[in-house]
Amino acid sequence: MKRIYLLAVALIGVTAANAQVSFGHMQNQISRGKDGINVFDVQKNDKEFEGLSVDLGGAFNMDFQAINSFNDQPTNFAAPSKITGYRLMNNQNNFVLPAADMTIAAQLFDGVRVNLDVYLSSRHHNETYVKGGYLQIDKLDFIKKDFLADVMQYATIKIGQMENNFGDAHFRSSDNGNTLRNAFVGNNLMNSLTTEMGIEVYYQRNGWISMLGATNGNLNQGTQEIIFPVAPEANTTVSPSILAKFGYDKQIDKDLRVRLTGSYYHNSNLGNANIYAASRSGFGYWGVLNNADYYNNGVKVAGNYNAKSTPEATFNPAFGNWATSYMINPFVKYKGLEFFGTIELASGGDKAGVDDKRTADQYAAELVYRFGKSEQFYVGGKYNTVSGKLSNADAKEVSVNKVEASAGWFMTKNILAKLNYVSQNYEDYSQFLGNPATANANNFYGGKFNGLVFEAVIAF
Repeated sequence: MKRIYLLAVALIGVTAANAQVSFGHMQNQISRGKDGINVFDVQKNDKEFEGLSVDLGGAFNMDFQAINSFNDQPTNFAAPSKITGYRLMNNQNNFVLPAADMTIAAQLFDGVRVNLDVYLSSRHHNETYVKGGYLQIDKLDFIKKDFLADVMQYATIKIGQMENNFGDAHFRSSDNGNTLRNAFVGNNLMNSLTTEMGIEVYYQRNGWISMLGATNGNLNQGTQEIIFPVAPEANTTVSPSILAKFGYDKQIDKDLRVRLTGSYYHNSNLGNANIYAASRSGFGYWGVLNNADYYNNGVKVAGNYNAKSTPEATFNPAFGNWATSYMINPFVKYKGLEFFGTIELASGGDKAGVDDKRTADQYAAELVYRFGKSEQFYVGGKYNTVSGKLSNADAKEVSVNKVEASAGWFMTKNILAKLNYVSQNYEDYSQFLGNPATANANNFYGGKFNGLVFEAVIAF
């Protein structure tokens, strides 16, 4: 058996040598470590092509969570409600399920590389599954040497099932095991992240940034007919999603960098998820505002503490039929002090098959100060608020507000430890999920949670 292993290793070595495959010689790739923070969109570099090359990376995080949840629901419900035994679950101060990612990439040709992103461990799936993969083209020399070279020195084409580039906030967000680029633990309350099959074309020159993209509008791919059984008519098609971004990013001098972008998303006939319901790796705070088993008119209502993810920590407007969103992101970095903002104005259909419009607006501001010889330490604060109607039938809007404070230490460029405080509050949510005489209790009624999370991150 030992001889077989040795023979296999020898054959692999000979094959690699004959194929002249190198390792890690990648063009136009954004670092997965500390050097990739505040690098947005795509980048161009002058690294020479050294033949077929492969790259393997990973990202892992582990959280210790100490968070408590509260709401304004009574111990004993008054008539006409028939609820008994209701309570929120208590959370232990303990470790949560770690998350892990893997990235496999290959430089296939001069200016052409492929990228595959894999979730090795996440709360959404028990098994390993692919987030997405794309081909990035920065040169067209595979057609002819220097083909459209004057254009391609500024242009980039991305094609595949990939994280679609709506706004700048997703470049500073956590995504499963990949949490190093986020100075905090949580993402924006209304988290706009989706992976759809599509194409994005970039043109960046003299600080100006532009991107135009289109996807097929599906989070889960398939050729089956789409039918939503609602009146007055069933939708049997899913429209493409249109993406666009325009902005300016300039290093004014050695101390000051200024960036401002505006982004657009639109889908006129939504498929199986909108961009606020497509993140499959969760939010960062686990088990908050979950209820234990209770009874409503003698019927057991199961607790939701076994949920794989925690939708309670996010705000999903659950648009149906159509959706349009605009996002504005200012970013200013002066020496070690950086400000990043989000203004997001979203609107969409009330439900599938209904054009009636409702809106949801989000505002977020992050202030982070990085210090030390290589800015290996940081402290930061974030305020985030979102408000909107969950359906047109609601008498008033609901809102969610969050404050986060964080301190971090980059032990190396690939290892980060951070301590994060969070306080999140839910306002104007109804006490019941429908008619008080028959409906279940709403966990968000006067809901709030707060506490600490210690997070350790490795990314390479």
